[in-house]
Amino acid sequence: MRTEKDVEAYLNKMNRRFAPREDKHGTYVLRASSDAMPPIALQVDPPLVVTRVNVGLAPAKGGVSFFRKLLSLNASTLVHTSFGLEEENIVLTSALELENLDYNELEAMLDEIDVTLAQQVPGLAALAEESTSGT
Repeated sequence: MRTEKDVEAYLNKMNRRFAPREDKHGTYVLRASSDAMPPIALQVDPPLVVTRVNVGLAPAKGGVSFFRKLLSLNASTLVHTSFGLEEENIVLTSALELENLDYNELEAMLDEIDVTLAQQVPGLAALAEESTSGT
């Protein structure tokens, strides 16, 4: 059975910058591969390891093409993660089972988050702006 200490060891082995949240046991804030990208929240909450990234605000109106793009990315590009809507925010989330978590699995999930933030989020921000402005 894996534990929070195993997750910490994996993060250290990956050379990931992370800090525990003092106010929430088992929760860590990880920096994405670029300081320009939003932080990644990782929570060890048996039986799961859950990640969440707040990507930004959803378009307030006219977002059909924006949400179509999100669903398309979920279906065609993303394997370990998915986009979702939480209140007014677009989030990128994932979950893995802690019991048999291995290093490669956690690394693949975090790499996918990094790549998605770098490759998809700038275009999504532009599409959200376009949707909101109605152009």
